[in-house]
Amino acid sequence: MPYDLPDDLAKLSLLDIAEAVAARRLPPVDQWHPGEVIDSKMRISADGTWYHEGSPIRRSAMIRAFSSLLMHDAADSRYYLVTPQCRQHIDVEDAPFLAVQMEHKDSALAFRLNTDEFVIAGPENPLRAEGDPDCPAIYLAVRHGCEARLNRSTWLELAHWALDRSDDLSVTSMGAHFSLQPK
Repeated sequence: MPYDLPDDLAKLSLLDIAEAVAARRLPPVDQWHPGEVIDSKMRISADGTWYHEGSPIRRSAMIRAFSSLLMHDAADSRYYLVTPQCRQHIDVEDAPFLAVQMEHKDSALAFRLNTDEFVIAGPENPLRAEGDPDCPAIYLAVRHGCEARLNRSTWLELAHWALDRSDDLSVTSMGAHFSLQPK
């Protein structure tokens, strides 16, 4: 089945984005607890490139499929691809997703990920700042303990948007307030 790219984030209303988020049917990886654990021989680099046995995965449809099975286990701080039969460890250099586009819609900040998914920042998907105050890294909660790091252009766009509205480099989305400065 061919993959239809979602519309451009800038052209969508907040309702359209929320409907796209709700329509994405994802596997219930948080409900699966298989006993077998193996190494997937996969890695996600800091730039968002997925690798299998050292070679980049070039098919975006495969990356989208694998990313739907991804979870972070807080108990052992590892990432896994989860199926009903098996948990496969996957190495992640920074964050498994990249936020590559941002739009302000009504009272919300919407992001497009490198997997062409949309995430709306808010209480369920908070933003957090890490790193050095002079060079922060901003992360957006996606699902199952996984986050997206805002790429440089998206971070700069968010910072400019925040500075146009306040002096404290913070943003509000869906009623939740987020500082863009590391603590």
